[in-house]
Amino acid sequence: QVQLVESGGGLVQAGGSLTLSCAASGRTFSSLAMGWFRQAPGKEREFVAAINRSGGSTYYADSVKGRFTISRDNVKNTVVLQMNSLKPGDKAVYSCAASSSSYVLILEKQYRYWGQGTQVTVSS
Repeated sequence: QVQLVESGGGLVQAGGSLTLSCAASGRTFSSLAMGWFRQAPGKEREFVAAINRSGGSTYYADSVKGRFTISRDNVKNTVVLQMNSLKPGDKAVYSCAASSSSYVLILEKQYRYWGQGTQVTVSS
C-alpha cells in the first residue's frame, strides 16, 4: 500500500506560480512511477505531468508544456510540480498518483494509488 499526501495548493493571480508537493510512504519510492492529474469543476480528470521512477524521463500535457515542471527526490520520497505562468484555466483539484513501474505513465487507469488532492485557484 502507498499513501500519498499533496500540499502546496492555494490561490494565486494569473501569471503567478505555485509549487505542489506530494509525499509518499508505504513502499520504496524509487520503485514508483509518479504523475499529476487535475480535475476542474464539471470536467473529467485529466493528465498533467508524469515522471518515471528514476526521474530521468518526464511527459507533459500539451496544455502545460513549457509552464509546468515535474521532478522527484528519491531520498525525500517526494514529487514536485512547479507551476509557472498560471492561467485561470489551470484552476482545478490537483492529485498525485503512483504505481509500480519503470515507465512514464500517462493514463489514469495505469495508476494504482491516488492522493486526496489539493485545490489550485487562479484569479484573473
